[in-house]
Amino acid sequence: MVTQSRLIAMTDAERTAALAGPPEEVARLLLEAAEAGHAEAQLLTGQLHLDGNGVARDAAEALRWFGLAAKAGSPMAMNMIGRCCEHGWGTVIDKALAAQWYRSAADRGLAWGMYNLATLYTLGEGVSEDKEEALNLFERAAALEHAKSINMIGSFYEDGWAVERNLVTAASHYRKAAEGGDFRGQFNHARMLAEADDLDHARHWLSKMTETATPAFREKARRWMTQQTSPIWHDDLIRAVD
Repeated sequence: MVTQSRLIAMTDAERTAALAGPPEEVARLLLEAAEAGHAEAQLLTGQLHLDGNGVARDAAEALRWFGLAAKAGSPMAMNMIGRCCEHGWGTVIDKALAAQWYRSAADRGLAWGMYNLATLYTLGEGVSEDKEEALNLFERAAALEHAKSINMIGSFYEDGWAVERNLVTAASHYRKAAEGGDFRGQFNHARMLAEADDLDHARHWLSKMTETATPAFREKARRWMTQQTSPIWHDDLIRAVD
């Protein structure tokens, strides 16, 4: 049996293997380590409660554990508190407070914190809309190879937000995001490939997108394709997302 002290002493590879066991057993191990003050275990315990994985789903309890991990200096825990504040998980929705937590995570070098704060600046939620600051944050996260931020930079160049519109630069970022595993980037890359009449590669990336895209995004993508009047968006491409 793996004890919490052994869990803390494990290498990353050993810990990954131990955490791949039955959810209830994993939850027990993490809770022991979390109660002993291990910040990473506190973060993971919070995530288990948020997801209801191996324990009862309890957003308020998740937030409590994220708070303990954040107090111990975990940037990801700070980011997760921001997520809870933004979406009302275990607390009231407070996007201004979410922005503060995302900034704390971003200032400590966490790409997810940069991405989430940039998203708020893009939308003007919790902070004043500032697309230049948003782009700056997305670029900082992209430098850390954060695929979702790379995709967002592509959107900025495609739409001409805070930069001069440049479809070549947009396409380059969508390709990098797609190769980095971001399903939105994969769809955007496929969209531009199709518009360039490269239907085989477009079909490949649409199919790849379905491996990780949420059901809601898949439906949104399918609906967008069916609404297009261009003949390139025929049934064969649409079937790739089914």
